[in-house]
Amino acid sequence: MNHLLKVPLLAGRAFSTSTRQLRNKVPEAQKLFQEDNGLPVHIKGGTSDVLMYRATMTLTIAGTCYSLYWLLMASLPQKKA
Repeated sequence: MNHLLKVPLLAGRAFSTSTRQLRNKVPEAQKLFQEDNGLPVHIKGGTSDVLMYRATMTLTIAGTCYSLYWLLMASLPQKKA
């Protein structure tokens, strides 16, 4: 029963932010994304952003083609055996 009395104290320690300070990275990111270097905003983050963009576009186009293929197959009359 005594351990239940310590729960509020332990919970307060677990969620306390006084032990570590986080560095604010927002100003650095704002400088990066506000540069006028001719790149669209979705690829200004570097190589990883370019790879994610290309993977997303590839999957989107492949999924669209796959859906259109099956839509075409469903619309054609079935062959009788």
